[in-house]
Amino acid sequence: MAAAAPASSVKEVLPSPLTSASEPPPLFDGTTRLYVAYLCPFAQRAWIARNYKGLQDKIKIVAIDLADRPAWYKEKVYPENKVPSLEHDNQVKGESLDLVKYIDSNFEGPSLLPEDHAKQQFAEELLGYTDAFNKAFYSCLVDREDVSEEAVAALDKIEDALGKFNDGPFFLGQFSLVDVAYVPFIERFQILYSNIKNYDVTKGRPNLQKFIEEVNKIDAYTQTKLDPQFLLEQTKKRLGIA
Repeated sequence: MAAAAPASSVKEVLPSPLTSASEPPPLFDGTTRLYVAYLCPFAQRAWIARNYKGLQDKIKIVAIDLADRPAWYKEKVYPENKVPSLEHDNQVKGESLDLVKYIDSNFEGPSLLPEDHAKQQFAEELLGYTDAFNKAFYSCLVDREDVSEEAVAALDKIEDALGKFNDGPFFLGQFSLVDVAYVPFIERFQILYSNIKNYDVTKGRPNLQKFIEEVNKIDAYTQTKLDPQFLLEQTKKRLGIA
């Protein structure tokens, strides 16, 4: 069984996003920094991992305004010019799933991957499916038609995956990096499909319903959530949905 995350009832005071007018932090001064955008589900993955391991005092959050991002971020921090990225040991690393694994392996705190070999194998299988899952949902959102067969099949696959292990409500039973990978997107799809498609992603899917209920009891995740209405409006705007 995975160790429990440190209890945290105090909500972290988050910094304002840096813009093109903002000065850079004192880069490569020994401070470990996680660069995020509060709206970005990919950045949310690394942010959740950092919180779950209790690293709020060891990894500093630096928020970037993606609509008005500072030039120094690409020039001096991360040439890919995306979030998330992690400044650690005088290097900058990127790619959200790689960062979740890196944070889990290189910092103290509760492990995000169980020692059970079968669970580790299943974790890799599910992590390999995340892009296809997200694509099925986003492509359907911008389509004026009903919910696509691909989106329904993706949901059913997730429902089945959540039932594989019976020692907890999460993908590997106990909370893990697989939940970290999926929950930012499940959160968004539940809100978006309810409002845009009038479709309840949990209907007829008790495992998914239980997953959503239980993950919302984990502070490491809930402290990264945005107001649902704000998330809906911003995502619709980004996707060009009226």
